[in-house]
This record gives sequence, structure tokens and C-alpha cells, in this order.
Amino acid sequence: MSPVFIDSNVILYLLSGDPAKADRAEAIMGEGGIISVQVLNEVTSVCLRKLKMSWEEIDVVLLAVKAACDVVALTVESHAKAVEISRHYQLSFYDAHICASAILSDAEAVFSEDMQNGMKVDGMLIRNPFI
Repeated sequence: MSPVFIDSNVILYLLSGDPAKADRAEAIMGEGGIISVQVLNEVTSVCLRKLKMSWEEIDVVLLAVKAACDVVALTVESHAKAVEISRHYQLSFYDAHICASAILSDAEAVFSEDMQNGMKVDGMLIRNPFI
């Protein structure tokens, strides 16, 4: 079984006031997976701006995420793939870059609440793990 790619919105539910979604996000993270530097950037931004967390608190979150997941870099290749996906599937560029990173990492699926559940992008499945 191939690993899954985890979108930032799933990770951020670890910090949610919704216990069911927080528990599900914790279970997903416990199984491990793949993320990209983009996911780390998005988590950092939300923690800082929306959640008003201190840098010390953000460091704890990021260390936990990096310990649980394999992190892949953003590359010229992932950028080109994201442009192709965004153009072909009409996804936002940032969602397309999540998909591109997942595809280039040989992930079987992307876990995301923000994209269309059940959609296939170049054969890779998008799954909403909260349904």
C-alpha cells in the first residue's frame, strides 16, 4: 500500500475545537504520510496569523508534524506538474501543487477537506478523511 499525502487542513484539525475531527487528524498523523514544504508553510501561516500562536508553540507543532511525516521539497518539476494539473483539472494553483507533490511522491491519495472528495487527478484519488 502506498502512502497518503496529507494536506494542511487535515493537520490543522489537530488544533481544532472539534474533538471528532481532531481525533481523526491525530489518527491520520499517527499512521504517517507525506507532506510538502508547502504544507509546512501553510500550517505555519495559519498558526501565526489566524490562531495567534507564539513561535514557541508553532515550533512544537512543526516538529511533531515533521516527525510524523516525510517532507518533500517544492521543485521546478513539481511547479510544472502543478501548472499542468491546474490547467487541466481547473484546480486552484495551490491545490494543484499539493496534487503534483503527491503524484511525484507516488502517494495513492491526498487527504484533504478542501478538494472534491473522490476526484481523481492523474489516477491519484482525493479523499476527505472526515466524511
